[in-house]
Amino acid sequence: MAATKKASASTKGLEDLMLDGLKDIYYAEKKILKALPKMAKGAEDEQVAAAFEKHRVETEGQVERLEQVFEILGVAARGKTCPAIDGIIEEGSEILDEYKGSTSIDAGLVGAAQAVEHYEIARYGTLIAWATSLGKDDIVELLNATLEEEKATDEALTSLGESGVNDKAAEQQKAA
Repeated sequence: MAATKKASASTKGLEDLMLDGLKDIYYAEKKILKALPKMAKGAEDEQVAAAFEKHRVETEGQVERLEQVFEILGVAARGKTCPAIDGIIEEGSEILDEYKGSTSIDAGLVGAAQAVEHYEIARYGTLIAWATSLGKDDIVELLNATLEEEKATDEALTSLGESGVNDKAAEQQKAA
């Protein structure tokens, strides 16, 4: 069954499921692109701000890869509202609002960014498994490149937390 045809629930298959997942992560990546500059601007620590800027550039490439995947499938690159990423980004916005001016803001932003990364890692891992089962090696290759970037970003965020922003936030708490 072609991915472009509407199917009843009883005839929908793995390719339909994968296409829905691709639309979901495409929407998510576009939302993340809008949120990263705000997070970079709200960060107090220069390394945290630089990490968000680096991830913004990577995310642009990830969006381009997803557009290539849609092209391979012969469908328009369109997002599908993703309540999960909307909620995760909303939590990050709350941290920006509630912790502005606090030395804890960077720890909070790193934590919020890791929630995004973990969502993306889970989504891309699933999409890769489905594309593999469908024999779509060209799509697997594109998605795997993004998955590796997401894992590297998660590791970099962990390092930022462990190398100072968490301790800085804890020191403020002890002084209070």
